[in-house]
Amino acid sequence: MSIPQSGGGPIERHEQLAEYLASGCKPKEDWRIGTEHEKFGYCKDTLKPLPYDGPRSIKAVLEGLRDRYGWSPIEEGGNIIGLVKDGANVSLEPGGQLELSGAPLETIHQTCDEVNEHLREVQSVADEIGARFIGLGSAPHWRHEDMPLMPKGRYKLMDAYMQTVGDLGTSMMRRTCTVQVNLDFASEADMVQKLRVALALQPVATALFSNSPFTEGKLNGHKSWRSRIWRDLDPDRTGMLPFVFEDGFGFEAWVQYALDVPMYFVYRDGKYINALGQSFRDFLKGELPALPGEKPTLSDWADHLTTLFPEARIKKFIEMRGADGGPWRRLCALPAFWVGLIYEQSSLDAAWDMVKGWDAETRDALRVAASVDGLAAEVNGLKMADLAREAVSIAETGLKARARPGAGGLLPDETHFLNALRETLETGETPADELIRRYNTDWAGDVTKVFAEYSY
Repeated sequence: MSIPQSGGGPIERHEQLAEYLASGCKPKEDWRIGTEHEKFGYCKDTLKPLPYDGPRSIKAVLEGLRDRYGWSPIEEGGNIIGLVKDGANVSLEPGGQLELSGAPLETIHQTCDEVNEHLREVQSVADEIGARFIGLGSAPHWRHEDMPLMPKGRYKLMDAYMQTVGDLGTSMMRRTCTVQVNLDFASEADMVQKLRVALALQPVATALFSNSPFTEGKLNGHKSWRSRIWRDLDPDRTGMLPFVFEDGFGFEAWVQYALDVPMYFVYRDGKYINALGQSFRDFLKGELPALPGEKPTLSDWADHLTTLFPEARIKKFIEMRGADGGPWRRLCALPAFWVGLIYEQSSLDAAWDMVKGWDAETRDALRVAASVDGLAAEVNGLKMADLAREAVSIAETGLKARARPGAGGLLPDETHFLNALRETLETGETPADELIRRYNTDWAGDVTKVFAEYSY
C-alpha cells in the first residue's frame, strides 16, 4: 500500500480534483511502465512469518537493503517502514509483506531487470538472517493471529475499520499479496477506453495469474482466494465499477465516486489522524470532524485516492489490480500482458471490441468465476480459457507493434515475456492448478512443502 502522497497545495476550486487526475495525461512517447509486486517473508527454519523487529525480521531486511544497496530510509514514529532509490520504493504491507513499487520505466526489459535486481538484493539480505520470501496470492497456512501488524499509523486505523464493513478486510491486509502494473494515458478519452478494457479484462488476469488455493493449510475451493477476499471486504471502495461504462464517464465522474468513498485518515506532520468514515465532501467545506475548520490540500486528495480499491483504478495513471502474487518467472508477464493490450491503439481497439458487448452482470460474474475456477471458468457461454487466449494473442500483437528491443538488440521485442502465459494456455494449468496438483499428489496434503519448492 501507498506511502504518504505529495499531491500539492490547498484545494480552492472543485475543478482541481479532476485537474489533478488529468495532469497525468502525457504523449505516447512519455508513457512508462511501473511494476509492483508483494511477497511474504518467513523464517527459514520455523516457516513462521517475519515479525517487524528483531534480528530476523522485516526491519532487519529493510536495514540490510539500506546499508548494503544504498536505499534511503522512510521512517514513521522512529520505525523504518520503507525505502526509496532511483524513482522506486520498497514499502510494507500491513502483515509485513514486502512490496517493490518500481520506477516508471520505458520498456518491459527494463522493468524486468529492476524486478530481478530487487529480488536478488532481497534474497542476499534474507539469506544472512535465515529468512526467505515467497510469491503467493494468499498465505498458505498462517492464521490471522500469526501475522504481525506493521507499525504504520495508516494500518492501525484501517485494521479497526475493516472489521466493521466486511468479513475479510483484515485477511486482505495481513494475508494476501498481489502483482500489479501502473500504466499511462494520453487524454481523458484514452483513459476512459483503457479503464474500461482494464476493468472488463481483470477477471482474465485473475484467472491466468491465480495462485492462492490454500487457506490455513487446506484447499479453500478457489483458484484465487485473494480475489475472493476482495469481494467481501468493503463495498464502498471495491468492485467492478459499472458507472465507468456509462455514457459521459470521465475524470469528473471518478471524482464524484471518490468523494462518496468514506475516508480513512488525514496525514499531518508525520502522523495519521483518524477520519474513519468521514466525508471528503465535508473536508472540502472545512467541516471535517477530524480537523474542524481546516480544508484539504491536493496531497490529502492524493492520499484519499490511494484508499480506493476497485479492480482497476486511476490516479495520475491506471493501476491493474487483479492478479495474485506469484513466482519470480511470472512477475514480468503481467506488465507484458497489459502493455501489449493497451499501449498500441490497434490492440486497445481489439481488446475493446472483445469486451464492449458485456453488461455489468457478465463482468461481475466473470470476476466471481475467475476466483473460483480460474481458467476453467465459464459464464453465459463465455469460456475463460478462450477469453485468455484471445487476450494474450492481442497482447502479443501489441508488443510486436511496439517493437522495443532488449538485451542489446538480441531480443527484437517484448513478446517473450508472455511465454509463461503461453505455457499456461497450452497446458491449461495455472499456478493455482499446479499447486493443487502437487498438494494432492507428491505433497500428500502438506501445504508447507510449498516453501521449499516455490520460494524466491
